[in-house]
Amino acid sequence: MSQEQPNNPLHGLNLEKILTRLVEHYGWDALYAQININCFHNEPSIKSSLKFLRRTQWARDKVEALYIDTFRAEE
Repeated sequence: MSQEQPNNPLHGLNLEKILTRLVEHYGWDALYAQININCFHNEPSIKSSLKFLRRTQWARDKVEALYIDTFRAEE
């Protein structure tokens, strides 16, 4: 039931890959400066951030938008 989504820049990426790549690119402090979410500031980790982002749609939307804005030019 997998469909091609050529116009979806996040197609084939899961939230963990998106977050990991953003952390590698920005680091936790700069990521927190870009998106003011406490899980990026107070003892940040991939695991705790994923837990929050999976429960909080508005935060996930911001992370996905930052990913698209940051890495759109590379594709």
